[in-house]
Amino acid sequence: MKSITPFLTFEGRAEEAMKYYEETFKDAEIRLIQRYDSTDANLEGKVMQGAIRIQDQLIMMMDSQVPHEFTFTPSMSFFIECETAQEIELYYRKLKKQGAIHMPLDEYGFSRQFAWLQDQFGVAWQLNLS
Repeated sequence: MKSITPFLTFEGRAEEAMKYYEETFKDAEIRLIQRYDSTDANLEGKVMQGAIRIQDQLIMMMDSQVPHEFTFTPSMSFFIECETAQEIELYYRKLKKQGAIHMPLDEYGFSRQFAWLQDQFGVAWQLNLS
């Protein structure tokens, strides 16, 4: 195997999500945006293939060519090990905006601070401070 990379499929909001994550995470950078050409008016300007690097993790993204009945599920999530209380509080505040909280930021038996939430795009995040 050469590599394994998370790949997120959106329905028209991939670029919005990439920009949101670039603003949310301190070490994030959009690395690639390739757009669909103008042959399909529904996809024109949408992301055919995109990539963002968050810390050392590359995440691929795209806007789907066809509508589908599935979306993201909280059973698949990104787990972020935070370094400080300020960092976990910042990410929690930003990611919960227009999202859903599955476990609020709090002290749990397995963690000093932990939260599990879905952002406004439906992508699930687990935030941890050991």
